[in-house]
Amino acid sequence: MTTTGIRLSTVEETRAFGERLAALLCPGDLLLLTGPLGAGKTALVQGIGAGLGVLGAVTSPTFVIARVHRPDPARGGTVPLVHADAYRLGDAADPRAEIDDLDLDASADDAVTVVEWGAGLVEQLNDEYLAVRIDRLDDDTRVIDLVPHGGDWAARLKDGDWATRLKDGDWATRLKDGDWAARLKKATELP
Repeated sequence: MTTTGIRLSTVEETRAFGERLAALLCPGDLLLLTGPLGAGKTALVQGIGAGLGVLGAVTSPTFVIARVHRPDPARGGTVPLVHADAYRLGDAADPRAEIDDLDLDASADDAVTVVEWGAGLVEQLNDEYLAVRIDRLDDDTRVIDLVPHGGDWAARLKDGDWATRLKDGDWATRLKDGDWAARLKKATELP
């Protein structure tokens, strides 16, 4: 398993990280977010939405299950964001059928799709996805692990341009100086 162990001290840093992560995203990308309640999954998606330049506020779609946020050309947006929350589907008799009913794959090629609580439910949407695990420590620090699955995810994450795209604050230093890139490279190398 690939682990990056990126530590974020506040919800604001989590949003900022999401905004910077958006620079790596392309139409057709699927992100699968996991983590306990209150870990910061929706805050991360809010940042991704800001980074993609979507219209309106990104809020948790827990009760509507999925929302489509259209791009706002005035904010530089060109790619829609589909934000789904499968938390309430966990109690359904057939949660996979519920996911199919959402028809998330209808816009999958044209949008960035982010699904909270979708582990074991949405992987069939795309063989190539980025799993994002967020854990919240006792001191409210969030620890983010990025796990690439197929496609060019590993290359995108280890590309030196990733750190360059994170110019603001100390993100470039955190990501460049840590050993996360080396661990990512080692974990994705074939034996």
